[in-house]
Amino acid sequence: MKDAGSSSWLRPVLAPLRPLFLEVLTISFFANVLAVAAPVFTLQVYDRVVYHNGLSTLQGLVLGMVLVVAFDYVLRQTRSRVLQRVALEIDVKVGRRLFDTLVGLPLRTLETRPASYWQGVFRDLETVRNTLSGATVVLLVDLPFVFLFVGLVFVIAAPVAWVIVAAFVVFLLIAWRSAASVTGAAGREKKQAGERDRLMAETILGRTTMKAVGMHDHLRPRWEDAQAAAIAQSVDRGMRSDGWVNLGHAMTIATTVAMTTVGALAIMEQQMTIGALIAANMLSGRMMGPMNQMVGAWRTVSGFRQSLRRLDGLFALPLERMAATITHERPAGRLSLEKVSFRYGAAANPVVSEVSLEVPPGGITCLVGRNGSGKTTLAKLLAGLYAPESGRVLLDGADVAQFSRDELARWIGVVPQDCVLFAGTIRDNIALGAPQAGDDEITAAAKAAGVHLAIMDMADGYATDVGEGGAVVSGGIRQRIAIARALVGDPPVIVMDEPSSNLDRQAEEDLAKSLARLAQDRNVVLVTHSPALLAVARSIVVIERGRIAAGGPAAQVLAWLNGQKPAGQAQPAAKPTPVPARTLLQ
Repeated sequence: MKDAGSSSWLRPVLAPLRPLFLEVLTISFFANVLAVAAPVFTLQVYDRVVYHNGLSTLQGLVLGMVLVVAFDYVLRQTRSRVLQRVALEIDVKVGRRLFDTLVGLPLRTLETRPASYWQGVFRDLETVRNTLSGATVVLLVDLPFVFLFVGLVFVIAAPVAWVIVAAFVVFLLIAWRSAASVTGAAGREKKQAGERDRLMAETILGRTTMKAVGMHDHLRPRWEDAQAAAIAQSVDRGMRSDGWVNLGHAMTIATTVAMTTVGALAIMEQQMTIGALIAANMLSGRMMGPMNQMVGAWRTVSGFRQSLRRLDGLFALPLERMAATITHERPAGRLSLEKVSFRYGAAANPVVSEVSLEVPPGGITCLVGRNGSGKTTLAKLLAGLYAPESGRVLLDGADVAQFSRDELARWIGVVPQDCVLFAGTIRDNIALGAPQAGDDEITAAAKAAGVHLAIMDMADGYATDVGEGGAVVSGGIRQRIAIARALVGDPPVIVMDEPSSNLDRQAEEDLAKSLARLAQDRNVVLVTHSPALLAVARSIVVIERGRIAAGGPAAQVLAWLNGQKPAGQAQPAAKPTPVPARTLLQ
């Protein structure tokens, strides 16, 4: 992990904010200078007004302090507003970059970490924003003025000044030790809280399964263990942090007692006045305040550094090509794989191994095979959602790596295995990938997906709200809306993974007819076990253990799978023992 100092992404964000930070520093300078007024007022009252019975002097001093208090209020309000502007700028700039980074990361990168992790990076943004625009910044700009207060104590009450110097050194040692103690505990707390949040995110995501199979009794011990571990780490961190803060508080009291004791001796020896001692105690309070805050601020600083490191790692990840260098023409839709291999981890076995395949437009190609054979991975490679470990994926003879994500999304309509809708209307969900699409395009896509009549049968039609994740509509409607979404924009290539898994027989047959019509001038690739869809396929490719076991015209491959010997024998890539089609296509 990078150190916080290597956060190069943060420097361009903070550079335009330097005038604001300079303004905060200037305001803090005047606010701290004004803070001297109260001790000086007290000194004058005790040494001059009381001693000489100077009522007119007291009136002048009180009037001056009224003006000082009013001006101090205005300064602090101004500083707060400036820091709010800093927070807004950081939120907007870093938040935009964070979102752009998340949507620009390759799909495989997003899949390697749980949803709770990606939600956590936005909390990291909040930590960075609050640290750079909150009490920590005020503390940093106030700390240098501690030396001003110490110097003033030397001027008005020299005998007790050395007590303050000694206390200052002790506070530095306490702050240093608290940093080492709290930082590690805060890191462990953050890690354990992340484990708990991940379990909760999985529980919410799988709420239907949890209810259906009665998982609550099984989940409760896991939740209690995760929660107990998080609480234990939180208590450990809190005890460490509170221990150092309480030690700092005790040190403040001890400093006051020591100053009063030394001051009393000095007064008895006529080396200083009572007013000077009281004023020195007030100035020491102004010094001890920031020092105490510094002891307690290490939790914030530690969280800030951890958040910076996580954001450093996130912003250092390679992104997909999001913008096109030049404008490309709409491709015809010929897909090619040249010795493509892919694995999910460096130490894992290949899921797709040296696959070469030509898929021309003008028909439906079905990928079939046992569960875990690599069909879905191969479909994602064809759609450009995964980058191959080796080999190339070509679209009309051009490597898909050179195209932007927007171009691929416009040219390749994808229906994933898990069809997810977003909160909003049916129309909004169909037009997600093409927000400029007109009503005619949306209804045409819905008709092609066989969902138009079902939508029109709803009370609100296309304005029906689908709810979170599409929970309001049935699985079949949700799947057909996802199919319609893939068809908007008239893509030359359509890749679908089990597009009929939630459809009834009639809807499945209607979908097969629609896809057959679409495939007349498009390239349609289906991962499917559906007999209805296989019946309209031009060709079938059989996948076994990440390799092509057989491929060719649909009728010939199906006959070969059943151990028959049709006239035009399909050409298998390898010669496995023939397996009944009903087994491979389950």
